[in-house]
Amino acid sequence: MKTLYFDCFSGISGDMVIGALLDAGADPQILVQELKKLQFEDEYELNWKKVVKNGITSTKFDVILKNDDSNHTHGHQHDHEHTYDHHHEHDHNHHSHEHHHEHDHNHSHNHDHHHEHEHNHDHHHEHDHHHHSHDHHHEHGHSHDHHHHSHRSYKDIVKMIEQSELAPEVKETSLKVFRKIGEAEGLIHGLPLDKVHFHEVGAVDSIIDIVGAAILLHQLEVSTIKSSSVPVGTGKINIDHGIYPVPAPATLEILKGVPIEQSDIRFELTTPTGAGIVSVLTEEFCSFPSMKVTTIGYGAGTKTFKDRPNVLRVIIGE
Repeated sequence: MKTLYFDCFSGISGDMVIGALLDAGADPQILVQELKKLQFEDEYELNWKKVVKNGITSTKFDVILKNDDSNHTHGHQHDHEHTYDHHHEHDHNHHSHEHHHEHDHNHSHNHDHHHEHEHNHDHHHEHDHHHHSHDHHHEHGHSHDHHHHSHRSYKDIVKMIEQSELAPEVKETSLKVFRKIGEAEGLIHGLPLDKVHFHEVGAVDSIIDIVGAAILLHQLEVSTIKSSSVPVGTGKINIDHGIYPVPAPATLEILKGVPIEQSDIRFELTTPTGAGIVSVLTEEFCSFPSMKVTTIGYGAGTKTFKDRPNVLRVIIGE
């Protein structure tokens, strides 16, 4: 019986989960092949690489959207410091978060992101600016012919997963996580589940992060998942709807029943996607469990903090 422990000392986002599972030995080629079963691989490319975060070698996972003029890496994690309107001149202290968008990105966005980014947080734009934790989905409003990644409804995503040839356990896990996030978004916006549109969850990266996590957990044959309490950060984020508190309303709703840990980091440490994964899959929230450790993985977040590594640690053992 394999147990996996999410050590969320710096929060959790969808891309951090995938990075940590790959770092712990899951096979990225299985991820690539299995995700093709959803039949939308013309919309994205996957990228993973080793990075060092404050002295810890970890794996950074990114989804790069195709058909996106700016080719941003949604570094997922959209944990974007949501800066919307990113004129990426970032100094905009749009955030009280001390994070100065570490843009490693070379986006040439002069286009003030015309992509109407509806960032609805579920995007991981990593923009290597570590926009964090809003899994935002920058919905790039450009006219791609296919289902604009912008508007996939909850029903579209369910149908996409149900009709695929993914393993039944992978489908079940993915659908449970999407349902949790969809219900939270619906509650916040006052909509029934079948009217929920993911900009928030629907963007390409959330689908990849959630279904990808289910694929890798299934591949690793994990039978029990435990987790530490979850720090969410503090401060405010600037999203489409205006300036919001951290944790964002959907994230907080998803974390009902989960032990949240106080943190003075002025940043969004946990995104809706990360919150959905940890809240749905965890059987017990506890300090480090008694186990014989076999493998350890570190998944990098998009932000870099001065005094602590922004990584998620996954510990697998018996």
